[in-house]
Amino acid sequence: MTNLALVNQTVTQPYKSAHEPIAFTDKAKNAKQSFKPIRLANTKGMANEDWLEIRKQGIGSSDAPTACGINPYKSMLELWLDKTGRATATKVEIDGYSSLYWGNKLEPLVAQFYQEKTGNKVRCVNAVLQHPEYDKSFMLANIDYLVVGTDEVQILECKTTGEHGAKLWREGVPLYVTCQVQHQLAVTGKQSAHVCVLLCGHETRIYQVERDEQLIEQLIELERQFWHYVKTDTPPPADHSKSASQAIKQLYPTANKLSKIDLKTDDTANQLFNELLTQRQLIDDSEKQRDQCKHQLQMLIKDNELAFFNKGSISWKQTKKGNRRFVVYADD
Repeated sequence: MTNLALVNQTVTQPYKSAHEPIAFTDKAKNAKQSFKPIRLANTKGMANEDWLEIRKQGIGSSDAPTACGINPYKSMLELWLDKTGRATATKVEIDGYSSLYWGNKLEPLVAQFYQEKTGNKVRCVNAVLQHPEYDKSFMLANIDYLVVGTDEVQILECKTTGEHGAKLWREGVPLYVTCQVQHQLAVTGKQSAHVCVLLCGHETRIYQVERDEQLIEQLIELERQFWHYVKTDTPPPADHSKSASQAIKQLYPTANKLSKIDLKTDDTANQLFNELLTQRQLIDDSEKQRDQCKHQLQMLIKDNELAFFNKGSISWKQTKKGNRRFVVYADD
């Protein structure tokens, strides 16, 4: 993934009061008045297929973390497949696990909580917005809500996350969400946003994200690089993620019989191959060490089902098939 050195430069703070307005400078006020995004398309009543086609015209705010290589859930390569029309259409399941489905359903409830908690009013933005500057016209944004009637904050971003995703919010707004919000601020010219997140269906937090010009400049450059991959129909580098693995399978689903490629003179390919051999040996050595520890612990546990340690426990219980299943639990 792209090494985005933004963590220490980004300031996200918990929301405290709806009655502590931001002291905008004259420069910021003038920027607010002169900057106006292009309303590329109205989305009210638009078919989902049409909306997806419009999104292919640029990088949306939800695409921004992926285009920058910092989305923990989606790779640059998968996003490239989407933008170049190569991605296989997926259906949102409603009778089982689907974070996208429940996120869409719960978003209005999160916005309602936000209004009740802060006293701020919000309104929907039924449009795809586009950056007004020509050299940044690839930057698009779908804003969840605009905050109206206050100078403190102008945008509301609603999030929902489950047990696994909640871990990313322990230290505040995750970097990939900050990237998304800064992209929205860049496209709209706004100065501040609130992020209201529902954690595990029962805990809600509100954070304030201020516009960061240095961070926005980095985002724009990384997004421009990604958009160059799209416009030149060149696949971006693949990372280690499951998303990248699935994207590669979509990109190259079959092999041509008896086809060959000679990479002996390709220095990059040979360096990667040598690294693969090294990593495979390290994994083999690590697995041997792991198995040795496991076997020695089994000799100490003997015929007991549970064993407890300073940093966790081991379950070695009998299964229905008569075998014993060895499971290691680490304390959080």
